[in-house]
Amino acid sequence: MYFSCLKLPLRVMERRCSPVTFGFRTTRLVSLLFVAVLISGMPAEAAGRFIVRVANRSVIPLVSLLTGFSVVEPIDGPAGQLYLLNTPDTLDPVVGLNILANTLGVIAVEPDLVAHTAGSAPAIPPALQDTAPTDYYGATVPHGYVDQPATEKIRLADLRTTFPTATGRGVVAVIDTGVDPSHPVLRPVLLPGYDFTRNQAGADETRDISLFSAPLVTGVQPVWIDGGSGLVDQSTAAVVDQSTAAVVDGQQAPDFGHGTMVAGIIHLVAPTARILPIKVFRADGSGYTSDILRGIYYAMSMRANVLNMSFHLAAYSPEVATALSLANLAGTISVAAAGNDGQQCLRYPAALSTVMGVASTTNDDQLSSFSNYGPQLVWVAAPGEGVVTTYPFSTYAATWGTSFSTPFVSGLAAAMLSANPVMNQSGSAGAAAHAQSIDPNAGHGRLDLLRALQAATPSGLFQ
Repeated sequence: MYFSCLKLPLRVMERRCSPVTFGFRTTRLVSLLFVAVLISGMPAEAAGRFIVRVANRSVIPLVSLLTGFSVVEPIDGPAGQLYLLNTPDTLDPVVGLNILANTLGVIAVEPDLVAHTAGSAPAIPPALQDTAPTDYYGATVPHGYVDQPATEKIRLADLRTTFPTATGRGVVAVIDTGVDPSHPVLRPVLLPGYDFTRNQAGADETRDISLFSAPLVTGVQPVWIDGGSGLVDQSTAAVVDQSTAAVVDGQQAPDFGHGTMVAGIIHLVAPTARILPIKVFRADGSGYTSDILRGIYYAMSMRANVLNMSFHLAAYSPEVATALSLANLAGTISVAAAGNDGQQCLRYPAALSTVMGVASTTNDDQLSSFSNYGPQLVWVAAPGEGVVTTYPFSTYAATWGTSFSTPFVSGLAAAMLSANPVMNQSGSAGAAAHAQSIDPNAGHGRLDLLRALQAATPSGLFQ
């Protein structure tokens, strides 16, 4: 299922971060009709799932009793106000939505959206073939990982020279497909994390291999990854290192390796920051809004300093907006991908005022043709074409998409925490805005790590 960008009138754009509840006040009928359209296009297994907010946990048994809906699980942890409910199999989901919206004790309700992806592959960039062994903060990595066009553009080497101790602090939560915990580059900085697709500790995305019908193969195999609504936000492909590839056929696993690639870019910019993998997407590219919400609340409970969200939702979610507002109040820095539709539109969570939306640029400082754009969506841009990064099974990949522009900004946020441990969303966004001006549709411009750190650093702190 694929939803195109929602082209909203200006007056709606201006209120995009205001609390919205489906089925209430003057927007009740319009909201229900809008949600009904969304539900009608959802897979059958997802159409009867709803995210329900109640005043407190004591109300939820009554809601279940009155509606006959089953309570699947709580979403917001100790707060006890947000739950995932399933409609009975015999009940039409649109009718179920209306029942929930009018049930005593229900404050708000929204569908638990899901979608799927597809894509195609470009040429292998030269940096991926630059495999000369290079030491990088205690690990041996290919030279093309550290010294590549993307790192040259954002001035990573200049950052290291000017601010040698700005190597990252705190915890960056990667809300994604999981991360390979055995990758030698990432292993020293990875926290255990959690897998919300299986409801168990750990976030090892290589466990998804058992779900594939195709066996593992060696050689050059493209890993197709394309941005779809509510899914991992990707543009074209991850091309695996020719010499050491061990991957799964892309038609079986469109998003396999995505979280490991994102984590590798964060580590590239902030090698001493800790990375908290939170698995809310499966390797086939499926993920529920409820799992994303659980991931955000889990990250907050683990005191994550930065949230990296290399995905976008099928539609605006009031509950995701609420969760990220709470994260903002707690001092957490949130970063999200702008999306890969090549349009001026709104994508969430990137378009929220509490989030830095990130667009993709080419290695020639042009806005990528696939990248979404516009001042309501994009705060800053970063390289997102042919970026070399870590990939499962101790390998490396080159990848395209706003998904991989986003972790450059998350890495910057962690690096700024080295200078100011209490850096928050507004402070980090203000510093990141000191960028290289390239295109008015690219927000404040293409990311410049040195300028950002200079803007965020008290005079003399690193001297």
